[in-house]
Amino acid sequence: MRYIEEFRDPKAAEGLLSAITRVVDEIGATFENPVHIMEICGGHTHAIFRYGLDRLTPPGVEFIHGPGCPVCVLPMSRVDECVELAERPEVIFTTFGDAMRVPGTRKSLMQAKAEGADIRMVYSPLDALELARRNPDREVVFFGLGFETTTPSTALSVQQAAREGLENFSVFCNHITVPPPIKALLDDPHMVLDGFVGPGHVSMVIGTTPYNFIAEQYGKPIVVAGFEPLDLLQSVLMVLTQIRDGRAEVENQYARVVPEDGNPISLAAIDDVYEKRPSFEWRGLGEIDESGLRIRAKYAPFDAEEKFGIGYGAGPRVVAEPEGCACGQVMTGRIKPTGCPQYGIGCTPEMPLGALMVSSEGACAAYWQYGGLRGLSDTTATSPMEPAE
Repeated sequence: MRYIEEFRDPKAAEGLLSAITRVVDEIGATFENPVHIMEICGGHTHAIFRYGLDRLTPPGVEFIHGPGCPVCVLPMSRVDECVELAERPEVIFTTFGDAMRVPGTRKSLMQAKAEGADIRMVYSPLDALELARRNPDREVVFFGLGFETTTPSTALSVQQAAREGLENFSVFCNHITVPPPIKALLDDPHMVLDGFVGPGHVSMVIGTTPYNFIAEQYGKPIVVAGFEPLDLLQSVLMVLTQIRDGRAEVENQYARVVPEDGNPISLAAIDDVYEKRPSFEWRGLGEIDESGLRIRAKYAPFDAEEKFGIGYGAGPRVVAEPEGCACGQVMTGRIKPTGCPQYGIGCTPEMPLGALMVSSEGACAAYWQYGGLRGLSDTTATSPMEPAE
């Protein structure tokens, strides 16, 4: 299959791994003193684990798992507000499936649905629009969640609702942006980061220019990467080569999909519908200035925060993590999932304490899926293109 098979070629992978090993040796990186490369996107995290790339690359490369899962970085207080909205008798609450099992302080959306709340999983905000058309006597709320990847579709749906005058449709907006948390991590004196593998799908929307500050202000290389094994291996090689050469640049390995200036239609829709929030709370990172989006005043009739008096419109609510839960530390790369005292004990996919164990892009879910209770350190990849058991 085109754009799949050629990016899973074992011989090409062996060549890239040899080149990576050579550059690592030239840098002088070792297991005790590795090069720390953060993959920002949760999709990259799962690809790295699925194909065993963390075990195929030499010991001088250490992958740091970043906060690249929008479901995972959502604070528990926002999940609680989703449940509160969904339990209103007049509301049909719609959401992507990833958010259904994320625990709040009282319950998850899945548990609220089991108790009778009208919660429906959708594949697009357009599905929520159609529900609003078919149920004019009900309030249909769409859980707007995600990075810049999903932000345009929500914006376009709000524009469509405005054109049609669908007064019973609104969005509970929790869209967030990628560059601000990267800056927060770089400003953290406890973080040791030598370079970044940049997000592919986000960059498809915003382009590569928003990452310039990483190279220019912090002197760190970043390479925007695709999601196939050879994409990631080539991107790691590009980051390492920059480090060896003493360079810090923004490079685009995923040029077949990502344009330098992004998608102008998507960016125009985002600019029309949203404005930046003064700050937004990230699980594990706290409040980050101008990292979240809210719906502009001209679209206020479609803003669930305004319509129902909830969320940041009513003031943020800080909720403590469950006892023993280390989601915040895992999400910011301070520890591996197996370093959490609850991993595989009080937190499993069947009974999760945090979103990282249930989201399709969560690091803990990746460790569990490809490494089991013991984690990934006890499994081995048999081939560069053969997923780990």
